[in-house]
Amino acid sequence: MNIKCIVVDDEPLAVNILVNYVSQIPEIELVATCADAIEALTFIKKENIDLVLLDINMPKLSGVSLMRALKNPPMVIFTTAYPEFAIEGYELEAIDYLLKPFSFERFQTSIYKVRNKLKLHDGENMTSQEHIYIKSDKKLFRVLFDDIIYLEAYGDYVKVYTKEKMLLTKQKLAILTKELPIKQFIQIHRSYVISIKAIDFIEGNTVLVAGNKLPISVGQKQTVLDAIG
Repeated sequence: MNIKCIVVDDEPLAVNILVNYVSQIPEIELVATCADAIEALTFIKKENIDLVLLDINMPKLSGVSLMRALKNPPMVIFTTAYPEFAIEGYELEAIDYLLKPFSFERFQTSIYKVRNKLKLHDGENMTSQEHIYIKSDKKLFRVLFDDIIYLEAYGDYVKVYTKEKMLLTKQKLAILTKELPIKQFIQIHRSYVISIKAIDFIEGNTVLVAGNKLPISVGQKQTVLDAIG
C-alpha cells in the first residue's frame, strides 16, 4: 500500500518536522510540500493525492477553506497550534486533528487511522490469512496471529514473543507491523506492538500483557483505550 501525501504548512520548521516523520513510515510517499493553501489547491486538482497533512491557520486561504473548496477531497490530517479549530476539522471528516507540537508516536496514531480507513475501503481486512512467516535463526517459522503476544523493537531486529517462544528476526518494527491484522494488534510505544487479546490490564501508562509490564507512550494512551472498548 503506497499512500501519496503532501504537506501544507507556511512554517518551515513545522514542514521539516513533518517531512522527518513521514520519512520514517515506509508506505507514505511524500510527493510535495506546499507553503500555502492556494498552492496546495492547484496541486491537488492536478495530482492524485491520498493524504494531506494540513495546517489550518495560514495566510490567503485557511486549511479549512481549502478542504471546502474541493469536491472530492483526499483524506486529511489537520496540524495546528490552535485547538479552537478542532470542531471545524471534525465537521470536515478529518482523519485526525494534531495539536502542535506533537510527537512521532502521536503522528503514528494518525497514520494507523489512515491505514485502517484504506484497508476497510479496499476490503483488505476480509482476508482469511491467519498466520505470518518469520525468519529467525536461519529458519522460516509459521506463526499464527493468535499465538503472538507482543513485538519489541531491538535495534535493527524485532523480538517476536509468542505463547511458546521468542523469535529474533532482522526486520524493522514498522515493516513487520504492516503484516499484522490491524484489528488484532496495536502499537503502544515506538518500541512495542501488542496483541489486544493479550492485554491483562492497564494501569497508568503501563499495560500488563501476559504477565509482562510494557510502557504506553502518552500519545498512544487514548488509542489503546479505544482499542479495548
